Amino acid sequence: MRIDILTIFPNMFNGFLTESIIKRAIQDKYVDIQIHDIRAYSKDKHKKVDDYGFGGGKGMVLMPEPIFDAVEDIKTKDSKVILMTPQGEPYKQAKAYDLAKEKHLIIICGHYEGFDERIRSLADMEISIGDYVLTGGELASMVITDSIVRLIDGVIEKDSHLNDSFNNNLLDYPVYTKPVDFKGMKVPEVLLSGHHANIEKFRKEESLKRTKERRPDLLEKR
Repeated sequence: MRIDILTIFPNMFNGFLTESIIKRAIQDKYVDIQIHDIRAYSKDKHKKVDDYGFGGGKGMVLMPEPIFDAVEDIKTKDSKVILMTPQGEPYKQAKAYDLAKEKHLIIICGHYEGFDERIRSLADMEISIGDYVLTGGELASMVITDSIVRLIDGVIEKDSHLNDSFNNNLLDYPVYTKPVDFKGMKVPEVLLSGHHANIEKFRKEESLKRTKERRPDLLEKR
């Protein structure tokens, strides 16, 4: 898979690309992630990519031409273009699975007070990671990228994500490690029993219980 991210702050991605699972996935060639500075596509001598919006109002708006030129330069027949915006479709685990099957994603990071409305015409989908506003789409694009890359075959063991929270509209069951007794808080006996059927039953029950207590809305979708 290839992921191209368009941003006016490319240095924000330095740590993201050089740590943990993302770093290993890139090194092992499961994914190719490229960061593109939108300013490189500006025809302005000062590399300007934003301006005041028509009709007044505070803040700067990203201009369409540099972003159109960037997408047209990068796009292939396999590309899906994602626009990060708080007005987009709420992001869910099911969408992460869908996107992990794509060959090429182009993610556009908005910033400032937003982007010229005509930029929307480039997008195959608009995505929001939550009902709140960030200073830009960079952090949101990292969330999307991380959630997708870990689902690519070979990046992590498949069993590691099959039981993730939100799969089957359930939260994940509780997990424990050593010591067995920590400050009076003990590991449930069933997990020490070695009885796989009982352990599986316990985990399913705890997953349902946790979902009912914390996210009952998820159970309504089952």
